[in-house]
Amino acid sequence: MDIKHLHTFLIAAETLNFTQTAKILDYAQSSITAQIKFLERELGTPLFERLGKRIYLTKAGMQLKQYAQKMVDLNETMRRVLSNQDESNVVLTIGAQESQCTYRLPNILQLFKNRHPKVKLVFKPVHTIEAAKDLLQSGSLDLAFVTDTHKETPMLYTEQLIEEDLVFVVAPSHHLTHNKNLTTQNIAQETILLTEKGCSYRTQFEYQCNLEGIYPEQIIEFASIEAIKQCVIAGLGMTLLPKMTVKKELEKGRLTELETTITMGQICTKLAWHKDKYISSYLEDFIEIACEQYKLFNGHSI
Repeated sequence: MDIKHLHTFLIAAETLNFTQTAKILDYAQSSITAQIKFLERELGTPLFERLGKRIYLTKAGMQLKQYAQKMVDLNETMRRVLSNQDESNVVLTIGAQESQCTYRLPNILQLFKNRHPKVKLVFKPVHTIEAAKDLLQSGSLDLAFVTDTHKETPMLYTEQLIEEDLVFVVAPSHHLTHNKNLTTQNIAQETILLTEKGCSYRTQFEYQCNLEGIYPEQIIEFASIEAIKQCVIAGLGMTLLPKMTVKKELEKGRLTELETTITMGQICTKLAWHKDKYISSYLEDFIEIACEQYKLFNGHSI
């Protein structure tokens, strides 16, 4: 049912004069008549009747008047809300790995919250571009920070933010610190602490080991990067992590980076969203802030 027709009906129901209604709405009188007749055909009942030179609402017209006013009011409220959304009703759902959430996103979130203090942010774990693609396509995510190798994703728009350095680290007392270059043969006799399966850099590492038919003596899997670091510092084994996650420990001498001949595929962090996604003003601001902050991360180490 056309809201414009209901609005015309309400004016006519007040004036009980099609000529006056046409003047108020700046329509031709024939347009008013056509709109009323369209409503009557749609509803299957007369809304006005002419008695002599005057028109009156029928019983159906009187009933419609009540509902039509509610529908017109609701339509106006809907348009007002959608055109000027209350921030407290806005939710942005963002995918990211733990490493991004812990070491890079805090500054971005602070800047965004300064600009939009009432917008609610929800973060969900995303480890690969494939996982992000499915969640973005289903609408479960509005945006995703993805740390992975370069892969073609036609249905997504991606903005490359930064190349990630992966490093093997051990406690300073670990015997491997005496090796000039870590090899896969060295790893075969070691305990290695890794993130959960599905993590892009763990997948890269396991792929390289499988190519050479070599695998670590023991793998201990953790859901938390912080737990991995503390266990490595305690001498439990070695690990492979993005350098940003161990920068402070390396500077303080709590961990030691190992030189290596192991070739890993290039890992980079990208910002991704569905190519058909409607970019609201809030989402646009978040993307802008994220890109600006990652330019700073590229300019100097964090």
